[in-house]
Amino acid sequence: MPKRPDYGIDAPGVLVTLVLIGVAGQILGLFAPPLKIGPVTIVFGVSMQIAGGIFLLEGVLMIVYVKWGKFRHRDRMLAQFPWTGNERVLDVGTGRGLLLIGAAKRLTAGRAVGIDIWSAKDLSGNAPERTQANIEMEGVSGKVELRSEDASKMSFPDGSFDVVVSNLCIHNIPKQAGRDRACREIARVLRPGGMALISDFRLTKKYAAVFAGEGFPVEWRGPFWRDTFPPLKMFVTRKPS
Repeated sequence: MPKRPDYGIDAPGVLVTLVLIGVAGQILGLFAPPLKIGPVTIVFGVSMQIAGGIFLLEGVLMIVYVKWGKFRHRDRMLAQFPWTGNERVLDVGTGRGLLLIGAAKRLTAGRAVGIDIWSAKDLSGNAPERTQANIEMEGVSGKVELRSEDASKMSFPDGSFDVVVSNLCIHNIPKQAGRDRACREIARVLRPGGMALISDFRLTKKYAAVFAGEGFPVEWRGPFWRDTFPPLKMFVTRKPS
């Protein structure tokens, strides 16, 4: 077991690709000869190095988010709800438990449940054993439960939760119909008056449209350019009483 909580690297394959392309662009740019077409000289090397630099910058921004930004974003999301400590909370796509554990630390008599299908493509080391290790190290074992469940087909009864949170999860569902079902499931398992906090870097307007279609009012936050990459947007919505 690691000595301190490890919340993994988001989209590790994307990060590696950005860095490799960036480095390759820098190296190849050193050796690419200029091409002269009539009076015009095209300097491929400079163009390749500029492109490589952009990819490297994006990789660096992803690392900054992984190591610093996502903790700020977790706190930002959880600050949207007026906690009493008695809430029942669901984290959809919990991964290594960042939001789940953050919510659990705000609970006294309440309880938090995290669900995931544990895809390592979406988060490095994504496995229930790794999440459980973080839960134990963070001292919230008595307030947290993990389940292996698909967000688009949850087993919870209607109105089970006071709060549902989800960050960078729903876009991983491959088809629009599945993403819509996941949003409707979140709406279903919320109690009347309960709040959903949904954050992602794309497709958020489509998620919000599903909630609006269920009669939920939607309030937008972001995009958050300073500490998330890709820049994340969030909306807050409550189930009508």
